[in-house]
Amino acid sequence: MYGWNDGGWGILWMVLCMAAVVVLVVILIRAFASTDGWREPGKDPKDVLAERFANGEIDADEYRERLDVLSGGRAQKARR
Repeated sequence: MYGWNDGGWGILWMVLCMAAVVVLVVILIRAFASTDGWREPGKDPKDVLAERFANGEIDADEYRERLDVLSGGRAQKARR
């Protein structure tokens, strides 16, 4: 089996390559998560709701109902 033993460098290269793959996957997930419409960290849910209402994605009734739920109003209490 002459030539098959590389002194352990193969294992080192394998570990480094796997670490590079993991880092690449994490970077890609973070990049696509921010453009996929997921809520940005630190952004208030009420602000997101107001933006959706302003953009015409939801109507006034749905806006008021969801705002009431976010504020801890009666719609949330009725579910319990």
